[in-house]
Amino acid sequence: MSPQDVELFAALARARAGLKVDPAKTYLIESRLAPLARREGYPGIAEMAAALRSQREEKLIWAVVEALAKGESAFFRDRAPFDTFRKELLPTLARLRGAEPIRVWSCACSTGQEAYSLAMIAEAAEGLPAGARVEIYGSDISERALEKAQAGLYTQFEVQRGLPIRQLLTHFEKVEDNWRLTPRIRQRVRWRRVNLISDLAVMGRFDVIFCRNVLSGMDLPYRRRVLESLVALLPADGLLILGAKETAETVTEAFRPVTGRPGLYVRNPAFRAAA
Repeated sequence: MSPQDVELFAALARARAGLKVDPAKTYLIESRLAPLARREGYPGIAEMAAALRSQREEKLIWAVVEALAKGESAFFRDRAPFDTFRKELLPTLARLRGAEPIRVWSCACSTGQEAYSLAMIAEAAEGLPAGARVEIYGSDISERALEKAQAGLYTQFEVQRGLPIRQLLTHFEKVEDNWRLTPRIRQRVRWRRVNLISDLAVMGRFDVIFCRNVLSGMDLPYRRRVLESLVALLPADGLLILGAKETAETVTEAFRPVTGRPGLYVRNPAFRAAA
């Protein structure tokens, strides 16, 4: 790839999704865009870049952005947030909400493992008040990732990453060499394509938002924009869960960290979004 091609791809990713693409990591860019170029019928990445310059076709632009946004996902990845959700957040919210549903959003969840992990926790939850309901929403910017998520079909390698054997046998069915989540678990998650730098007000209120290992891949101004959009979706007692190594307090005053809980944030009552 030429430096000009790298600059083009990085600029598109930043403008459309707020992504931070390191121009020095050409190997990573090539590994993600080469399959896309082949799929779209181009001899190589350079020819695809030329087509982008000459045609500015929206479908191809978004295909490039989605390929560069591709993230890693695994069931129960970094188990601590899921333990916190199961043992503390879910029981507390169930008592507080009564008949109102507990709404949980797994945003930028790639091929769906995080959202389905939450669905398995909700399915197996014990000791919740009668009538407690949990609504789980999963979203990503990539249509291809969401198609896989909705299908709920995963390879042997994918289910081996973080998924205890007991849950595999309880919640999955063997399909040839792959594993498919049972209809009951699949039906617990509602899917939607969402660009986090767009207007998120249409998403409605959420009690818990999982936005893990997402902000670290975005430019600083977009991190701030996303966080200040998310805080508007949380009630006063709502919670935000970031990746263990991600922070919100150095980006915006919208959230306050929960002491001793890396990645767990609550709303800052003193914060007022800019008009």
